Amino acid sequence: MQNERWSRRNILKAPAVGLLAAAAARAADPEAPPVYRRRGGRKLFQAPSEPSSAALIKGNDRTENIYQSLKLIEDQVFSGIRDKQVLIKPNFVQTSVPLAATHVDAVRGILEFLRPHYKKEIVIAEAAASKEGTMAGYEHYGYQDLVKEFKVKLVDLNLGDSEYRYTIGANNAPVPIRICAPMLDPNLYIISAAIMKTHGYVSVTLSLKNILLGAPINDYQSKQSDKFQMHQGPHGEPNDILHFNMFHMAQEVYPDLAVIDGFTGMEGDGPSRGTPVDSRIAVSSVDPLAADVMSARLMGFDSRRILYLSAMTEAGMGQGNLEKIKILGNRVEECSHRFKNSPLLHFSAALES
Repeated sequence: MQNERWSRRNILKAPAVGLLAAAAARAADPEAPPVYRRRGGRKLFQAPSEPSSAALIKGNDRTENIYQSLKLIEDQVFSGIRDKQVLIKPNFVQTSVPLAATHVDAVRGILEFLRPHYKKEIVIAEAAASKEGTMAGYEHYGYQDLVKEFKVKLVDLNLGDSEYRYTIGANNAPVPIRICAPMLDPNLYIISAAIMKTHGYVSVTLSLKNILLGAPINDYQSKQSDKFQMHQGPHGEPNDILHFNMFHMAQEVYPDLAVIDGFTGMEGDGPSRGTPVDSRIAVSSVDPLAADVMSARLMGFDSRRILYLSAMTEAGMGQGNLEKIKILGNRVEECSHRFKNSPLLHFSAALES
């Protein structure tokens, strides 16, 4: 597999008639896939009747899994990017716990997919919650290698501009919160490079939560992280306010493409203290809600019992009906693995056994 991957990389470096033809075909087709967000897309509360596609790949190479999953939806991705700048948002909930962070090889798979077609600057941007800071995460997890290999730019969103919005705090009081400005920019094509993990407050953390909880700023200077304004309890309950805050945030902050790395997932005490799950899968979709709903199913959870996912489904923020999600690649039965629930939860969204 390793030799096959390097062989493919060398091929991608050379001009290819097939790639040019594919690019021309995309340019000739003006119809872009639906966009499920207010950052320039469809309105809320228009539940989609059309099915969404989600790519599912199982294999023994993390980078190759990601790459092949994106190839299955290639036309959808590039018709959505058009002339926008691409921003890849990994998950660094911790900057020194590799299992809790987006693996560099997952991002490498995204870049190997993009680079033959997309020649503009690609930004990798994160707003880490850790006091060490985002740049420490890039260093610890080997992201510096991507700068040389793919000529990308590494950005710490915590050091950039922000805009104020409101969340719901204790006693249902409105609380001001600073949002990293790029997360609100309609001229960016935002890719959520997420991990398949359980979560102690909201059952699962996938592509949507990676963006929605990553958007608030962590102010190093004042030592105040606005991310905590999203977490106001009652923790571990089915109606934890975090669900409502994510739903509220998603009306303005939303990814364009979901890429979920489940090569080694995390179960139990996620999102940072759990144990590994050897799943060896990858999920990609231009409908992030569909990607998360399907991934929850692969993990053994019922998305209808997870409030932020069921609320987004009812609001028409994507295709949340499993029966209307077209699976490309491997079959769900080949890729399912029942993840252990978080011990912090006072309920379970697990599927009936």
